[in-house]
This record gives sequence, C-alpha cells and structure tokens, in this order.
Amino acid sequence: MTASGASGEGVASAPGAAHPARPVLPEGLAECPVIAIFRRLPSEQVLSIADAVRAAGIRVLELTVDSPDVLRLISELRSRGDELTVGAGTVLDPEAARRALDAGASFLVSPHTDDELLQFCRASGAPLIPGAATASEVVRAWRGGAAAVKLFPASSLGVGTLVALRDPLPDVRFIAVGGIDASNASQFLGSGCVAVGVGSWLVARGDAVQAAARAVLLVKALSEARS
Repeated sequence: MTASGASGEGVASAPGAAHPARPVLPEGLAECPVIAIFRRLPSEQVLSIADAVRAAGIRVLELTVDSPDVLRLISELRSRGDELTVGAGTVLDPEAARRALDAGASFLVSPHTDDELLQFCRASGAPLIPGAATASEVVRAWRGGAAAVKLFPASSLGVGTLVALRDPLPDVRFIAVGGIDASNASQFLGSGCVAVGVGSWLVARGDAVQAAARAVLLVKALSEARS
C-alpha cells in the first residue's frame, strides 16, 4: 500500500469489520505523505514552523492538545487558507475530541485505541487515527472505524513489525509515528505505510530555520524513494 491509499478509494475493511463507511484521510497526504507533529511548542514557534514546513510541501499538521493555547492555534491555522490541513493529537477522550473539533480540527490522533473515543468519532464523522502496537489493537481500531491506524512507537517496533502486521491485515492503513526522521521514513512508506508522522526531529526544538532545512531534506528523501 502506498500513499495513494490516503484517499480511501478501494480500501476494504479488515476481516469481520462492521464499519461500512470509513473516513478519508487528509487529501494533502496523497501529495506528501507526512504529518508534521507539533508538541508543546510556544505559539509563535508553531506559526513560524508551520510556514517553514508548508513551504517545503508538507500540508498536514498535527497539534497535540497538551500544547499551550492549542485550540486558538488550530483555529488560526485553519483560517489562513493556505492549503494546510490541521488536526489534533494526543486526544485521550471524547471531551478533548469535542473541543478540538469545535476549534476546527479536521482529524484526530490518539496514542492509544479506546472504544469510547472510536464510538464518539463514528457518531461525529471525525477521522480518528488511534495508536496501536499489537495485532489485537490494530484489528480493534480498524473494526472500530479508524481512518488509519498509528503504528506507535514505530522506530521501536521497527519495519519488521509493520511487515508482519500487514501480512494478515493487508487492508489496514498504517501511519508510522514515533522516532521517524529522514533516515527511516522512506523505509516505513516502502513497507506499506500510507504516511508517516514526524515530530521532534522535524520541529527541531522550535528552530524554524533548522525545521525548514529538515523539512526539505525529508520531502526530498521521500520523493526520491517514491520515484
């Protein structure tokens, strides 16, 4: 499976899945299969780094809900109208999900697989990308209507785990998150992920100049791997 699976076309449910209409992933992932993850950065750094990664071609951002002033930042980035898709990460429960959606989040990401959160997102129609590390968690998330499953922590689990999971579960959309950078992102995409989520390495501790350089490096590495 390649990043073209982000559109959701032709993607079947895992065996026994009960969810007939799976939410689609952000359109920007088909062009550049990267979610830039912003965690606990000051607001001024979020805005400057958002500009930097957008200039490199990354169009999908995730702002974790444990970040300062995150709801205002989601709303502000959404209102810019510069082709960015903004989601909320580290969403642990339906109340956090509701607040993020009210602020304008286009999708939600959680570090875990939670039935109550899956049910809330099914009812609201919000795309949810829950975290999973085992086959049982992956199947539970996918059957619960996840838009994709976050393989987390990806660098610790390794590409071998992804390959092993995809063998019996070829229809599941995986997004690798955790320890991803320019040196290993293409390996996860080449092994079947529809996208990768890149956080601390990409945002470079709030250094916009370094983040811009790393975004260019990452996009170039992925482009070369896909060609």
